[in-house]
Amino acid sequence: MSFIKFHSPIGNTTLLVFAMCMICNLTLAQSTTTKATNQSSELSCKLSSKQLMKRKETVLKYLKNEILETRELPNGYAFKFAGNDKVLDQLHEFIKTERTCCDFFIFGLSISGDTSEAWLELTGPEGAKNFISEELGLVSSQ
Repeated sequence: MSFIKFHSPIGNTTLLVFAMCMICNLTLAQSTTTKATNQSSELSCKLSSKQLMKRKETVLKYLKNEILETRELPNGYAFKFAGNDKVLDQLHEFIKTERTCCDFFIFGLSISGDTSEAWLELTGPEGAKNFISEELGLVSSQ
């Protein structure tokens, strides 16, 4: 960190400039996120129709029932869940299996330390949003 010292009749100018630099650095640090990228952009599910139906009746049905809030994103959706261990285990299993059959998705999981909530971001290339709502059935029609 460098200090800029101004010779000015106003006292504490150096401190003011330092404080402004710290605020700028803090703002930049808060707005920067690191996200995974994906090699695959082809929207295709590798499950057979029968396998997908079974998945909709089990894992996807459970997750859909546990969604507390849904937020639309430019390239997908964010889903809020309770932050308890049972839900986290289900989310972990969902991500592990879903990425083998739908490798075009990018998964983001944000979990509060106080177990109050967990957010799953499910995003992908153009068309992923439609796939999430229609094929996976995770978005309730309003």
